[in-house]
Order: sequence, then C-alpha cells, then structure tokens
Amino acid sequence: MIFTADVLLDRYFETAFSAPDGIKRLRELILTLAMQGKLVPQDPSDQPARELLKEIEAEKQKLIKAGKIKKQKLLPKITADEIPYDLPENWEWVKIRNICHDWGQKKPDRNFTYIDVGIIDNKNGLISDSIQILEAKDAPSRARKIVKKGTVIYSTVRPYLLNIAIVEQDYKDEPIASTAFAILHPYSKIYNRFIYYILKSPYFIEFVEDQMKGVAYPAINDGNFFEGLFPLPPLAEQKRIVEKCDRLMAQCDKLEQLQREREQKRILIHTAAREKLLKASDQETFSQAWDFIKENFGDLYAVKENVTSLRQAILQLAVMGKLVPQDPGDQPANELLKEIEAEKQRLIKEGKIKKQKPLPDITADEIPYDLPNSWSWSRLEDIVDIITGISKGKKYQDQVMKEFPYLRVANVQRGYLDLKIMKYLPIPINDFSRYEVLPNDLLITEGGDWDKVGRTAIWNGEVSSCIHQNHVFKARRFLQKQNIFWLQLYLNSLPARTYFASASKQTTNLASINKTQLRSCPIPLPPFPEQNRIVAKVDALTALCDRLENQIDQKTSKQTQLLESVMAGV
Repeated sequence: MIFTADVLLDRYFETAFSAPDGIKRLRELILTLAMQGKLVPQDPSDQPARELLKEIEAEKQKLIKAGKIKKQKLLPKITADEIPYDLPENWEWVKIRNICHDWGQKKPDRNFTYIDVGIIDNKNGLISDSIQILEAKDAPSRARKIVKKGTVIYSTVRPYLLNIAIVEQDYKDEPIASTAFAILHPYSKIYNRFIYYILKSPYFIEFVEDQMKGVAYPAINDGNFFEGLFPLPPLAEQKRIVEKCDRLMAQCDKLEQLQREREQKRILIHTAAREKLLKASDQETFSQAWDFIKENFGDLYAVKENVTSLRQAILQLAVMGKLVPQDPGDQPANELLKEIEAEKQRLIKEGKIKKQKPLPDITADEIPYDLPNSWSWSRLEDIVDIITGISKGKKYQDQVMKEFPYLRVANVQRGYLDLKIMKYLPIPINDFSRYEVLPNDLLITEGGDWDKVGRTAIWNGEVSSCIHQNHVFKARRFLQKQNIFWLQLYLNSLPARTYFASASKQTTNLASINKTQLRSCPIPLPPFPEQNRIVAKVDALTALCDRLENQIDQKTSKQTQLLESVMAGV
C-alpha cells in the first residue's frame, strides 16, 4: 500500500500527537516506508536500478582511470540470506560502497576548513556556521579526510547520535573532515539526500547498532559500515521519495512545535495560578486562584511538570498557614512553646539532656513571611533536642566494642529513608545509647552537594539497634504535643532550604551546615491541633498527586500501546 502525505498525517495525527515520542515514531514510519518503496508509487517508465548500477560502474572506472579515486577490492555478492525484506521490482539491493566513493586522505598543507563532529547540526543534517579555518601547523591528527560539495558525512563514533550531514557548499579553504566520519560521495546517478534519509532510517540504525564495538565511545569501523546493505531505487524515484520525505518531515516539525506550545501554555497558566495562590493576601484572592485551578484541573494536570509544581505549592501553602483554616478554639502556639520549655528544663535538671547556650531572639530580618495570629516563630533548638552523630575513624582503647548499623547521608532523603545499603561501624557498647536512633527521631543531613544540605526524614525503627554518624544530625521532640511530621514538612520546604543555603559553609560544589547553624534555624510553629490538620491535608493532597501521576503514566502507556498497534498494522 502506498501512503500519501495526506493519508499518513490524517491517519496517524491524533495518535502520534498524543503518544510520548509519537512524532518521533511517525518520522521512523515515514523513513521505513520510504526505504521499502511504499511511500510513493513506482513509475514503470523510470530507468530500473539495475541499469543505474551499470552507469555507476562506468563512472567508477572513469574516475579510477583519471586517478581521482582508488580502485577498491571487489565486494562479495549479496546472498539471499542477507536480504532483510523484498523490494519493488525496479529496485536493487547493493552495498553502500557500490553507490558512493571517498576522496582519499591527506595531511593539511595549507589553511583548511576543518569539519569536526562537534559542528554537525544533526537535527537538520547540516554543517553549522561555527566551522573553523585552521592553519596547517594547527591541524589536529584526526583532520585527514577530504570532502567536497555534495559529500555525505556520517560519524562512525557514537553513531546513535546520528551526526550525519551533507556538505552543501564549496568552501574557500579546502574542507577536510575528521577521521571520525565515514565519507560518502555519491556517484552522479545517486541523490545525496536519499542517502541521508536511508542513513537515518530505523533499518540502517539497527544495522549499525549490531556492528558497533566499544562501551564509552562505541563505534563502527569503515569496513563494516560500507558493507551495509542499501535499497536502491531508480534515480527519478529517489527524488520523489526525498521530496515526499522533506514535506512530511516539515509537517512533523510543525506538529512538534504545536506540542511544545501546548505544553508551555499549560505550564505557564499553572505557574501564574500557583503564584497567585501563594501570594494571595486575602481569602477572596486565594479562593479565586484555587477555583481557577479546580475548574481547569484535568487540563492543567495532564503534564507531570505541573503535578510536581502542585506538590511544591501544597508544601509552601502548608508552611505558610494557608492550607487549612485556623480554629479560634485551638491553644495558641505561644502557649505550646511554654509547655515545651518547661519540659526541656525538667530534662536538663534530671540530667537527661545537656543545657545549651541561649539562642538570640529571632529578628525581623530572619522572618521570611508573616504567620497566622495563632502561630509563633521559634528556633529549632527551642522545640527539639539536637544531637550530633558518631565520628568514623575514632580510636578507642580498652573498651568493649560492638558493630552496629549506622545511617549515612546517602540513607537520608527528603521525606523518606533509603536503606537498601546499610553500613556497619564498631563502637563502644557504653556509647550506644547516645547515638541510637529511636522511632520519631528526625534525621537531618549535614550536607555534601547542594541538594544534600538539610535533607530531613523520620526514623520509624526500620532497622533494630541503629546509630547515626556525625554527618547526620538527630533531633528529638520534647513533648508528644509536637507533630514530628510537621517538622519534617517544614525542614524539607523551600523556606528552610533557603535558610540552609544562606547559613551553610560553601565551596564550589559543596555546602554543609554545622550544629550551631542548624539549632538557629527559624521554625514556624502552629497550634498542635492545626499541625495535625495540616499533616493530614498534606497527606491527602500528596496521595492525589500520586494518583495524578499514575493517571498520566497509564494514559501514556495506553497511547504508546495504541501507537504500537497502529504502526504494526502498516
């Protein structure tokens, strides 16, 4: 069956537009049909490819006789077992070496135009304008392969990147390409853009992948490359195929642009609504922003970027006191702080915790935003006991030792623990109780790279008899009337992360906080009942975000399956 441009786009537009990588797959379909002779109709009046090969052979012999190209070894004939699929009657299977030649190699002896892999525009198959003119003395050792206008160049190093281009112009200074390229200069009866499309087709990509060797820089050598099979149509059909491919690829470009514009519009609209929600100064503005999101919920949250943004907004609203309404009947947070302080003093008096140096009052400059009237700002050490972990490599003498599992920075992620890999450390048995982590302890990371500073998770007793190293702080609440999940939420939120970034010690790629900086972290404290309501609301909305992402994944999977089904039927 022959597929016209209109048929292809009409039949597969909706499927390709909706499915992930759908347009990429549509491009692959176009090229597959093109190289199978199914994209445009054959014309019985076209000169058959077998006659074309005779003319190519005559041209080849003429170039050899003139000394312009070297005589090549005879290639073995193509056997029936090698042929991957049947071609139209007037096409022929040939080896790539049969339809092109190179221009040899030379060491540059004067100024030259250097064509390296890095200057290939692999989307459009062009050599970019950032080409270099080099003096002979500055020639890289790889600058050796001669090319001319009309030559197709194909990077045989990391060929999956499809760094393929056509030399479209005569350069003032002789063009010389890197040895990383295979050079394909077509004979006069071969259309170079047809070669270009064949090299980008799924069949040829699969052939190259089978021939590649190496891990870090996989490559196919020239010998294997030029042994590849090439489906050769009549010259007139080559041109019709290229014309059709060019038009269809241009249509695919437009579809991709439409996709990008649709996704960007969704993200921009959601970003604006989210900012209005976060910056609302009164209940009416807040309600308007939230109503807009609810009314457009299905469309806004059809993309994962917006779901991620929603998660961030939920957390931000939670810590600002905008996620749930305040209840005038709740005991204010300043009264809760008095109870916490009384319990702290009792524990100090009983010798169960150490007395710390008093912290200064929080200044106006330290407050990132206003709180509801029933909330209070405090410092982290006002409401939890912060304990540093054990140092690795510490020397002990004459003490009874035992090996315990211990928590490292890698184990503590934002809001959860990654315990797939646990390491063990021998410590004195008498020190165990000091470094033991207990259920409901907060674990807070000292740092490393930027994302590791202040990561916080709750310990739930996942591993028995576990301790923490000195790069992971432990924070323990004083009262049951403190919701530890609220503290975890805040310490992983943007305001806390901003504080840690500004307070931390910094190097080029690393940052860390010490105990002094951690204990001084400003914390917004809601009344205890509101802490519970906020945590419950966040849990419910987080579950909603999980469902939204699952729905997107399921829809994506269905669209992909539909596309696979459609493509399989071609």
